[in-house]
Amino acid sequence: MKKIINDPSAVVDEMIKGMVFAYDGLVERLPETNVVHRKHSKNGKVGLVSGGGSGHEPAHAGFVGQGMLSAAVCGEVFTSPTPDQILEAIKASDEGNGVFMVIKNYSGDIMNFEMAKDLADMEDIPVDFVVVDDDIAVEDSTYTAGKRGIAGTVLVHKILGAAAEEGASLSEIKELADKLVPAIKSIGVALSPATNPEVGKPGFEIGDDEIEFGVGIHGEPGYRREKLQPSKDLAAELVKQLKKEFQWSGDEQYALLINGMGATPLMEQFVFTNDVRELLAAEGITLVFKKVGDYMTSIDMAGVSITLLKLEDEKWVDYLTAPVNTISW
Repeated sequence: MKKIINDPSAVVDEMIKGMVFAYDGLVERLPETNVVHRKHSKNGKVGLVSGGGSGHEPAHAGFVGQGMLSAAVCGEVFTSPTPDQILEAIKASDEGNGVFMVIKNYSGDIMNFEMAKDLADMEDIPVDFVVVDDDIAVEDSTYTAGKRGIAGTVLVHKILGAAAEEGASLSEIKELADKLVPAIKSIGVALSPATNPEVGKPGFEIGDDEIEFGVGIHGEPGYRREKLQPSKDLAAELVKQLKKEFQWSGDEQYALLINGMGATPLMEQFVFTNDVRELLAAEGITLVFKKVGDYMTSIDMAGVSITLLKLEDEKWVDYLTAPVNTISW
């Protein structure tokens, strides 16, 4: 294992220290926690909290700041944060009108965030949440009942964050989230596995000449393994699966997020993006919003994912393009 780290058991603590030092004008660390909180003057908006296991950077702490998250809770690598840490994020994010939580669909995350909600209720802080399950690759997988939450979560952060910044109430954000999440679908492909620094070896094995469609962001199994093929063929397979889920008829508007898994160069991401562009244009799909880069990674996994959001409300475009001040958007 070759990694630029010190003690593997201290990697999350040291990562957070480095992050808040580098971006001390934007974020701070809540004392004695792994919570990254935005520096701002409170103005009464609904707080927005997310988080999960570390190893997916820049998610989620990279999206803390004006226009997106109020706080992100960093669990240990690929491990859900604890309820007490989530509660501290809720308390710090409450500006008097409640807190909304964005949770990825993993059993540990759901259990711990819901426990934190119960604890916040006892302190008279109104809390609501949505569970993001955008990964269409498999229905049930390791750590998950139902579909997994992956890169589409970042679009939820962006849209809900803009709505909160605009002054939406807790109930209005909940209503928006419940409409938004079913309109987001994602799917990815892996070329190589991730190596958890605390484990010291890859999470799964794959041949040098193989790829696997639908691998999860923790290395969970996908739906098919094949020999390595050109970018245009990878794109065609993933777009085919998305078309099957959306059942689009053309003349529809979408937002597109091409997400690198951590070790995929931008050169390759842009080649892949061009292939996706051509495929979607041939389907008659209009892409109103596009973004490419590393947003929800899996440490050092090589691979890429596509997220499409069907734009069922023109206001969503305004929210996607609203200005933010964060580390990584």
